[in-house]
Amino acid sequence: MPQARLHHVQCLSAAGLHRMAYWEWGERSNPRVLVCVHGLSRQGRDFDALACALTDRYRVICPDVMGRGESDWRPDPALYQIPVYVADMVALLARLDVERVDWLGTSMGGLIGLGLAALPGSPIDRLVLNDVGPSLEYAALQRIGSYLGQHMCFADVGEGAAHLRAISAGFGPHSDSEWLALSRPMFRARPEGGVRLHYDPSIAAPFAALTPELAAAAERALWQAYEALSCPTLLLRGAESDLLTRATAEAMTQRGPRALLHEFAGVGHAPTLIRPEQIAVVRQFLK
Repeated sequence: MPQARLHHVQCLSAAGLHRMAYWEWGERSNPRVLVCVHGLSRQGRDFDALACALTDRYRVICPDVMGRGESDWRPDPALYQIPVYVADMVALLARLDVERVDWLGTSMGGLIGLGLAALPGSPIDRLVLNDVGPSLEYAALQRIGSYLGQHMCFADVGEGAAHLRAISAGFGPHSDSEWLALSRPMFRARPEGGVRLHYDPSIAAPFAALTPELAAAAERALWQAYEALSCPTLLLRGAESDLLTRATAEAMTQRGPRALLHEFAGVGHAPTLIRPEQIAVVRQFLK
């Protein structure tokens, strides 16, 4: 079974240098590269199952976005913003020494991909947006904000995984073993015992500052970016998603790149892409 390899790349922001971690799967010499980027409070190991399934065709790269996983935390919470993440990904692609990539992004990872794909001269050939679009439901953002950034500690990974399961019903049904595999990389050991969540609680600060007015302004900018896309785009949606509505998804099939839409029944925000039937949809599009 293929194994993930951990690397780091040095990135530059207004606060100076920081290291971003990324997980690499497959042959390093493979010119076909797929970049998979996780959601707001997740990390690159979310894509273990997908990466393992696609190493027959791709070198798969799964970064831990700044403030998450094995990447550095930043002293200024204002740096936890999409434009900074996009700049980090440009540094990552330079480190990979590739000119063209395919991109799959879940939620926040999709917005990072959207920002990069909309730039003139973008390196993205094919784009998969997993349960995210230019219009994000404000009530769903508030739901996510209700648990994001809390300083939570647990006796062990099992207790922590149970907590994550309770707040992640939208991910859809998973067996106990599937859920534990998804959850184990979400925790770090504490010197005093037990475990904590892997991310910097300060990633919640920009999120907490979001108002309906700011959300509306961001939506206008995101639609403008979406309509600038020229690459083939696949839109995945959990049929019960509270973040990406059916109306927004249908609009995305009519505007910009006219995305191909595929919905997964019995799933909300967001599909985890670990089940064979979900992976098959991605594989077919990337062919």
